[in-house]
Amino acid sequence: MINSIKQELLLRNNEFGNEQINTIYFGGGTPSILTIEELQVLIDCIYENYNVTNSAEITLEANPDDLDTEKIKELSKSPINRLSIGIQSFFDDDLKFMNRAHTAEESKKCLVEATKYFDNITIDLIYGVPNMSNKKWLANLEQAFAFGVPHISSYALTVEEKTALHNFIKKGKIPPIDEALALQHFNILVEETDKKGFTHYEISNFGKPSYFSKHNKSYWLGENYLGVGPSAHSFNGKERSWNVSNNTKYITSLLSKKLPSETEKLTINNRFNEYIMTGLRTIWGINFDKIEKEFGKSFLQLLNTNSKPFIEKGLLKVSLNKTLLTTQKGKFLADGIASDLFIVNEV
Repeated sequence: MINSIKQELLLRNNEFGNEQINTIYFGGGTPSILTIEELQVLIDCIYENYNVTNSAEITLEANPDDLDTEKIKELSKSPINRLSIGIQSFFDDDLKFMNRAHTAEESKKCLVEATKYFDNITIDLIYGVPNMSNKKWLANLEQAFAFGVPHISSYALTVEEKTALHNFIKKGKIPPIDEALALQHFNILVEETDKKGFTHYEISNFGKPSYFSKHNKSYWLGENYLGVGPSAHSFNGKERSWNVSNNTKYITSLLSKKLPSETEKLTINNRFNEYIMTGLRTIWGINFDKIEKEFGKSFLQLLNTNSKPFIEKGLLKVSLNKTLLTTQKGKFLADGIASDLFIVNEV
């Protein structure tokens, strides 16, 4: 697999030209099971074939049970300078409910060690878990603050079909997801992170100054990105491509020096809708001048017309620099609002 990923990197090194690489992200699975040597092989391949900036953010996603003291020490000596740790909760009953392999104690031990060696750490926390009281959710946040992590990504629990959780809810063994509870947790999250000096710069992301995720920010601002490995997605501004999700097919294709991917050319409607979806989730919002410049006056007129009811309801607002933003009241509903602003028919 490592050799195949290297081969893909080599085959695709012309896609960026001499464009600078500001962020490298090992994620989309459990890359922390890789050895330091394996990670270094991939990092070396990227540096040798791409124009990487000196200040590049290099992130590794990891589960707490993969990060013992020795692994953390080794990682701190590598080019990796940011850890994304999937804590999810500091309570064992929540972790068991979410079918996580680690324990609350492992999470705490992991963070004790990680904060000794890494300054730039983000953790994931899940809210809206059935039977999680507001008090318990607040305790989760207070535990995160106690470790001094400068970035938190927090998501409402979602239920996918054909999962154990979906079946348990269907059979009545556990209560269904309560959106009112999730909203309460979201409001607590926003209020408490603000008290601690975090900026709520994207619906699910909260960062201290200078600790916003460069990687995620590039998605939300519509920048180009290259995804390598099985199932990885890429975007160049006008086209989206994705690799085959089957490991064997991925490796076999690259042994023949063929890219195992499909490509979709985005229509102007697709690109407009993506900008609406990502823009409303961030503090940077949707810029009217950009809409007119990239999509035309007809798109801007439709956006003004379709956004008016949401502005009147206090869910959206227009800033002084002609940018459409969600209000505090509208943040939790951002995805639903965005879908109502999408353009389906040709303009």
